[in-house]
Amino acid sequence: MIDPKRRILLKGSLAAGTIGVAVGAGLLSPSLVLANWNQAAFQAKDLPEALKNLLGSDVTETSDDIKIKAPDIAENGAVVPVTVETDMEDVKSIAIIASANQTPLIASFDLGDSAVPFVSTRIKMAKTADVVAVVQAGDKLYSGAKEVKVTIGGCGG
Repeated sequence: MIDPKRRILLKGSLAAGTIGVAVGAGLLSPSLVLANWNQAAFQAKDLPEALKNLLGSDVTETSDDIKIKAPDIAENGAVVPVTVETDMEDVKSIAIIASANQTPLIASFDLGDSAVPFVSTRIKMAKTADVVAVVQAGDKLYSGAKEVKVTIGGCGG
């Protein structure tokens, strides 16, 4: 009789061993496996600095074409669901910002040419503030905002 747990253990051990050999031989390195991120933008303490580091400019045009779905009142600031979508053409990236956070840039999504301009995630908010979405479409930056009231702080509150 074949023990399925033993078979799973053997498959997992073989996979881990293969990856270990590839890393040891220099075929895989953390820079190839991990996503590239803009450290200066994500550590910026204010919105203009974050946008300049991320997108090269902090000049945005307000647009009603950006739809932000987030709760009006978040009972727990540690887990606030946010969805951003737009019907704009030639969208290259979407950034999500919590304006009152110590480091306001929460997420940045680079989109491929045929990608649908839609992102959904959960963010952490320190206190009541605007959730801002910045969409890069063509060579311009567009923004939209929605206020979210936080009743329990998510960033140490």
